[in-house]
Amino acid sequence: MVDAAKHAKARIVDVVFHTFNPHGISGVVVIAESHLAIHTWPEYNFASLDVFTCGTEINPWKAYTYAAKKFKAKNMTAIEMRRGMLPLPSRLLKHKPS
Repeated sequence: MVDAAKHAKARIVDVVFHTFNPHGISGVVVIAESHLAIHTWPEYNFASLDVFTCGTEINPWKAYTYAAKKFKAKNMTAIEMRRGMLPLPSRLLKHKPS
């Protein structure tokens, strides 16, 4: 996940992961542009990945494709949701002050 964030040229702020007993991991890579999160269910060979970004400085699809390749995903489903847009298209919310 950290490498996926780096591959997308995101600026990493913090990293927190928790390993569950007997199996599974949940974690988040906090980036200046928002976050990457993962929840895994190894007993079902399943992982859910969220790449949430704001601004236009990084491409979340680079993180997605990098992670899918590294996890050797056999089946993938992706949904892009554009969030943080104000009524006027030219007024995107910024992740940092101007």
